[in-house]
Amino acid sequence: MNRPSTSATAVDAVDDNSTRQRILAATSEVLSRSGQAKLSLSDVAQQAGVSRPTLYRWFASKEALLDAFSVYERQMFETGISRATTGLRGTDRLDGALRFIVEYQHSYSGVRAVDIEPEVVIARLGQVIPVMRARLERLLTGPSAPVKAATAIRVAVSHYIVRSDDDDGFLDQLRHAVGIKPSR
Repeated sequence: MNRPSTSATAVDAVDDNSTRQRILAATSEVLSRSGQAKLSLSDVAQQAGVSRPTLYRWFASKEALLDAFSVYERQMFETGISRATTGLRGTDRLDGALRFIVEYQHSYSGVRAVDIEPEVVIARLGQVIPVMRARLERLLTGPSAPVKAATAIRVAVSHYIVRSDDDDGFLDQLRHAVGIKPSR
C-alpha cells in the first residue's frame, strides 16, 4: 500500500487514515453496484468524495485497492465479532457472535454482488470460509467444535447466497448448528 510521506503530521496521519477508510467503504458501495470486473476507480473516488490523485496516493491500482478491500472486510468482520462478544462468557459469548453474523449479513451491501458476479463471489467464499470457520471454532468447546463451526458457517454462506428476509429463522438455524437452544 502506498502511504503518505513520512513528514506528515499526526493530524495529517489521522486524516489520511480517515481518507483511506472512506475509500475502502466507498469501494464496498461501488462493488455492490457494478462488481469487480466493472469497478471504476473514478467511481470509487467520487463515492468517497476524494480526487483520483488522492485515491492513487493510497492505492496505485485497481488490484491494490481490491487487495486492501479484502483485508478491510476481514478486519471489519473481526472487529465486529470481537465487539459483539466482549464481556460475554460461554454460551452468551457464542450467541453474541451468531447474532453478529446475522446482523452483518443483513446490513452488508455486498450481498448484491452474488447477482452481479456470482463466479467472483464463489471464488472469494473459498477464501473466506476457512477464516470464518476458524474464528467461530475458537468460541466453541468439545470434540465436535470443528463440525459445529463448519456447519454454522455453511448455513451462513447459504443465507449469503440465497438471502432470506427471516433473520430470526437464520439465527435459529445458526444456534441449532452449534447446539444452542433457541431463547424463545
